[in-house]
Amino acid sequence: MLAEINRGVEELISEEELLIKLRERRPLYIKLGFDPTAPDIHLGHVVILNKLRIFQNLGHKVKFLVGDFTAMIGDPSGKNCMRPRLNKTDILKNSTTYKEQIFKILDPKKTDVFFNSSWLSKLDSEGIILLASKHTVARMLERDDFKSRYMSAKPIFIHEFIYPLLQGYDSVILHSDIELGGIDQKFNLLMGRELQKIDGQRPQIVLMMPLLLGLDGKQKMSKSACNYIGISEPPNEMFGKIMSISDNMMWNYYELLSLRSLKEINQLKTDVKFGKNPRDIKILLAKELVSRFHSKSEASLAEDKFIDCFQKKKIPNRMPEFKYALGLPIKNILKESKLCVSTSDALRMIQQGAVRIDGQRITDIMLKLNTGTYIFQVGRRRFACVRIK
Repeated sequence: MLAEINRGVEELISEEELLIKLRERRPLYIKLGFDPTAPDIHLGHVVILNKLRIFQNLGHKVKFLVGDFTAMIGDPSGKNCMRPRLNKTDILKNSTTYKEQIFKILDPKKTDVFFNSSWLSKLDSEGIILLASKHTVARMLERDDFKSRYMSAKPIFIHEFIYPLLQGYDSVILHSDIELGGIDQKFNLLMGRELQKIDGQRPQIVLMMPLLLGLDGKQKMSKSACNYIGISEPPNEMFGKIMSISDNMMWNYYELLSLRSLKEINQLKTDVKFGKNPRDIKILLAKELVSRFHSKSEASLAEDKFIDCFQKKKIPNRMPEFKYALGLPIKNILKESKLCVSTSDALRMIQQGAVRIDGQRITDIMLKLNTGTYIFQVGRRRFACVRIK
């Protein structure tokens, strides 16, 4: 049991306290909070949601918290500037999609969904002052993000100090036994422990997961970095994005996202070591994840399309990637991605039939693309992966 809980965990505070609670033989309350800053739940979230499902399988209860109130502040964790504030309309819209998507992973019968505006919006001035009196500015400045901004004379706004206090207060309200989060959330998660102690509650266990790298292989997967794979994306797009990650990153994805046992994953590593093509192992991962969030039949169709488009047409596994806003003309995309030297060259290439998108020859110079990921090809050897947002 403990081995499954510990799989992929970056830090646990503390294992001794966790064992004590597990021995009590009662359903524990496992808290996870998401701020609805965008409509998609992505694979970075799945890392933690997988862990929640393990706790559910062990008989425990999940308290899934939609941070519709805290999203109006913006989590300052890991940021070197203030997050832009969201309006209530967007937050409400995103919150609705979150409730729909989490049950692709979690058991609805063992999940209670809460919105922290239910209690945070009722905190009056006196309540906010009382909450703020439970922490010091000096402790806030121990945070790496706040400390670096302070040392470099970048502004820190007062409301940003309030965010970790509110997240910790959520734990008090929910009487959480365990709170999960990414390792970048450590300060906020520990705030919950501290405020619970002050309130006379037993402090929650803090279980932190590593951050899944995004498609760029550099930053954590996030909506703000536009390097994520949403679990509601079309099967073909999800499959193609997974296949675009590097061979080394693939093993990190396997450990944190796959439902295969560690023994199975180690066997796959051995297979690669003795000559199996890493691409074939990556296809297994892509099929597993697409099957999970869509269906086995759609995963098979996505695999067939990928093989037909990429392998049979000898499209390279690695190519430069570019991101463009929705509505940018094809000729401009070809120029900006350096597939063509100018827009006139791009028009000439299209008219000559030398431009393909996802393997299909393009002849319409007025073609408009929807949001998604596309493989652009000019001639035989010039390729680029283009993401339209």
